[in-house]
Amino acid sequence: MSKPTIHVIEPTLQDEAGHCHSFVRSICEAGEPYAPRRVVWTGRRVEPDILQTSGAEVIPFFYRRIRRPQSFFLYRRLLREPGRIFVATASRTDVILLQLAADERIPKNKVFLYFHWLTHTRERRDFFRKMAGKQPDLVILGPTQSVVQFFLDCGFLNANLVPYPITPKNRDERPGPFHFRHLLFAGAARQDKGFHHIVKFLAYLAERQNYIPALIQTSSEHYNKYDSGTKELLRRLKEIYYPSLELCPDTMETPQFLNLFPGAICLQPYHKEDFSDRISGITLDALSEGCPIIATSGTWMARVAGRFDAGAVIDDAAPEHMLFAVQSIMSDYSRYSENALKAGLILEQEHNAANLLSIIAS
Repeated sequence: MSKPTIHVIEPTLQDEAGHCHSFVRSICEAGEPYAPRRVVWTGRRVEPDILQTSGAEVIPFFYRRIRRPQSFFLYRRLLREPGRIFVATASRTDVILLQLAADERIPKNKVFLYFHWLTHTRERRDFFRKMAGKQPDLVILGPTQSVVQFFLDCGFLNANLVPYPITPKNRDERPGPFHFRHLLFAGAARQDKGFHHIVKFLAYLAERQNYIPALIQTSSEHYNKYDSGTKELLRRLKEIYYPSLELCPDTMETPQFLNLFPGAICLQPYHKEDFSDRISGITLDALSEGCPIIATSGTWMARVAGRFDAGAVIDDAAPEHMLFAVQSIMSDYSRYSENALKAGLILEQEHNAANLLSIIAS
């Protein structure tokens, strides 16, 4: 029996910025040679051939300003056609639009929604309890038990724990361990990722003329937009005299991005309240490339670092604490790098995208 077509919905996907590209790519590349056909509905201005190696069919579709009404009409159409719908970065809005687009109760194994994280408030709980009464057969997927349990408590009949999917690296040999090259802040410059701590830390090092080589990625997450706070931080960062600092304002293609990690220490002073139970794709990339991390205690990243002794955990991101952690890893970098590589191998299996694909396609 042929497998159903999977329609992957990701309106923000138009380049390799942010988490959505690696997430969608991992799903499209997963599975055996006879895996189901995957159709990816992306932003209208998606880069040509962005998923060329995956074999997926890419349909440029969403305009930023009208993507919600577009989503409604797309859901309405796909609910009435064969195939399955997978919303890669699901939100409350998607549940509302699906409910409006459906004339009746959505059948089992028709719609799959991956919620990367949730803010647990009474308002959200009341909303999802109401929706569970109307559409109990929506299949909810989440990367952590707390996300899954939230939806089960709200009354959804099918909620599954599925680790954040990544594609295992195809390598004949594992490189490394490595020698230290630079400090690294990877991915989009965002407030919840503690970007202000990074700027403060570099200013602290500059004041002491301790110019540890550093590479800071300052790209925006989507649409080349920054909030006012981040714009001010970027201005301050550019004013710091730091001869061994390299700023990378542009989004990178995947091979170029992954080359940032070998020999690096990945700085992740992310906010505890935002990342206590939220997965970081950058952490997974870093460890797979043999790059130890520094993370804030109480976050998912810190638990991973502690589990594998693949970095350091700091109780707060004060510059002196971060410097102590950096120096500790630098003094024994080869061991930390080896631990990171071992962690990457294990996590690649635990987070294999084939696990997610099997749930959607079965």
